[in-house]
Amino acid sequence: MPAQSQTSIQMALRDPDVALMLRVRDDDAQAFEELVRRYQDRLLTVMYHLVGNRDEADDLAQEVFLRVYRHRKEYHPQAKFSTWLFTIAHHLAQNVYRRRQRKPEAQLDLTDSGMLAQQPQERWRAAMSPAPDAQLRHEELSQVVQEAIAQLNDRQRLAVVLNKFEDMSYQEIADIMQISVKAVKSLLSRARAQLRQLLAPYVQMEMRSGPLPRALSHNATDAPRPPAVSKPQPQGAERHE
Repeated sequence: MPAQSQTSIQMALRDPDVALMLRVRDDDAQAFEELVRRYQDRLLTVMYHLVGNRDEADDLAQEVFLRVYRHRKEYHPQAKFSTWLFTIAHHLAQNVYRRRQRKPEAQLDLTDSGMLAQQPQERWRAAMSPAPDAQLRHEELSQVVQEAIAQLNDRQRLAVVLNKFEDMSYQEIADIMQISVKAVKSLLSRARAQLRQLLAPYVQMEMRSGPLPRALSHNATDAPRPPAVSKPQPQGAERHE
């Protein structure tokens, strides 16, 4: 048996998603739909945190799945399926960053116009005031954290998002970003220091206003969940080549 086939079998035994992708490689449409079902929410959440725009995140998530299907015949597992998937996502996000750098005038300065621009006391009182909709209040608080994450540079943001929201190991993040584990640790250390500085005014208000709401606690830095991404159909993916 060729070494490549042996590696595929070993990876499939360790990772059920690799087994599904190998079925996709063999043109199994149901396997592709199952992978989309398993990863669409996770991928959309990651893309939203990376690009900060729900519509753009939705488009990018669909493009990731389309690329997975288009390149199915070239798939030879060398790592977990999620590592391969989020590597594609990383490359697409980098394209977005480069496009934005070419058109800086189109970008919004969150520190000037977003929630972080308001005085912490004002923002805290607004968040703590009675609200007719608890979910709306949670979303407002979560947006503070989302805007803080948006202040990180591109590499720090990706490392934080993969570590926090995908619970990936340093090695997995290093594989996706194609850097060393030491570099990942350095990125995360600097990012956490910057986030502590950005969120310090809100954390300090805890001392005066009681327990910190869940949306600003260290276990709840997730932004409002974006709408679900529609499933790309295999036939449609082929037509887009």
